[in-house]
Amino acid sequence: MERAFWNTPYLSSLDARVLSIEGRDVVISPTIFFAESGGQESDQGRINRIDVSQATVADERIIYRLAEEPDFAVGDLVSVEIDWPRRYALMRLHFAAEIVLELFYKKFPTLEKIGAHIGQSKARIDFALTGNISQYFPEILQDVEQLVAADLPIESRFTDAERLRRCWYIEGFSEVPCGGTHLRTTGEVGRIRLKRNNIGAHKERVEIYLVD
Repeated sequence: MERAFWNTPYLSSLDARVLSIEGRDVVISPTIFFAESGGQESDQGRINRIDVSQATVADERIIYRLAEEPDFAVGDLVSVEIDWPRRYALMRLHFAAEIVLELFYKKFPTLEKIGAHIGQSKARIDFALTGNISQYFPEILQDVEQLVAADLPIESRFTDAERLRRCWYIEGFSEVPCGGTHLRTTGEVGRIRLKRNNIGAHKERVEIYLVD
């Protein structure tokens, strides 16, 4: 199946061919409907005007579970729509988290990430760390603001097309493996706010919010 959300992450609707149907589970191609992966939540939307209640990755397929029985058959052409404001918020928060994480790694090369999640209203990164991580926020935010102001191009590409391995690349900053949906430029991230959350002994959580 063709994952159009990688090559055209700004596309909010398209027509797709139905490859399989098992009950309310369907597979289509191409698809713009991202399924939760790498901590980034799934898109929300509809296939042929039927809400998608769940999207899951199974091997090389993405399976969409519909809220109702499908009114189409294998081989049919169906309309696919995603909630664009939600997708764009996820893209911005996702890349804000990617930048924040890279900046922490550059400051602390041995730092261990133990969790992450990207939602529509906030992103979070969990670290194994002793001490209050918020003491580093001013420096991290200053570096984020510089990257955002520079409005650098973000390149997304395959590192191994056969195994569906991808990365994002910013010249002079970093190249990082990632299979999520990416912005075109760092400027689209906009202003962000960081908040500390202590989630247990030797564990620190950084929460990331969009300001605008």
